Amino acid sequence: MTNRQSGRHAAFFVTCLVDNFFPEIGEAAVRLLEDQGVQVHVPRGLTCCGQMAFNGGHRAEAYAVAGRTIEVLRGQGDVVLPSGSCTAMIRHLFPDLFRGTPHEATAAELIGRTYELTEYLVDVLGVTDLGARYEGRITFHDACHGLRFLGLQQQGRTLLNHVAGAEVVPLPGSTECCGFGGMFAVKHAAISEAMLARKLANINSTEADLLVVGDASCMMQMAGGLSRAGSRTRTRHIAEVLANMTGVRG
Repeated sequence: MTNRQSGRHAAFFVTCLVDNFFPEIGEAAVRLLEDQGVQVHVPRGLTCCGQMAFNGGHRAEAYAVAGRTIEVLRGQGDVVLPSGSCTAMIRHLFPDLFRGTPHEATAAELIGRTYELTEYLVDVLGVTDLGARYEGRITFHDACHGLRFLGLQQQGRTLLNHVAGAEVVPLPGSTECCGFGGMFAVKHAAISEAMLARKLANINSTEADLLVVGDASCMMQMAGGLSRAGSRTRTRHIAEVLANMTGVRG
């Protein structure tokens, strides 16, 4: 459980969605890290990883934003993000974005110390039981970037399986996309809605009280669908569950 002997320093990368819409996710993540003895700080001036611009084909803008991120995070210790999506941007897309540029070497150095939250807790800190409790049935959705770019599948489940009082049930089609995909949901709305409908049907089949996800973007997509459908299932980021903050939102 709590390990006050980690002695590690970590820069917490808040991410845009958490900063603007879900600050409680950031608060939960920082609480989890500090409970493990990690000295956490948020570097001044840290903003966006550049993913939205990159995905939209605006490489010059993405280069400028991401280049500033590299400089802000220089010498800041481990970098931890509550998002597989933003972590994947740094670890898998920065090499392409900065290849042959003055930022190439510093980007490579940053990649080597950047981690998604559950990956950091389980694989780096070696923690599986965070002392969390939830009385009810929960199910877990695999976010696409975390699963496909970072290979995250067992970390979240391992942590949830140690939540006292929780009945963890498998989600049919858990590795299927929820239909958000950033700009995909805007450019291909009809396809996105069909994918979401299938995801919601699978969620409802579990009769779970709580749908747990590792990315705020997926959480927004599915929470909206569940709310519009009048479902009793609520959504929470895994950091909130592990930090016993499941009652923050409705």
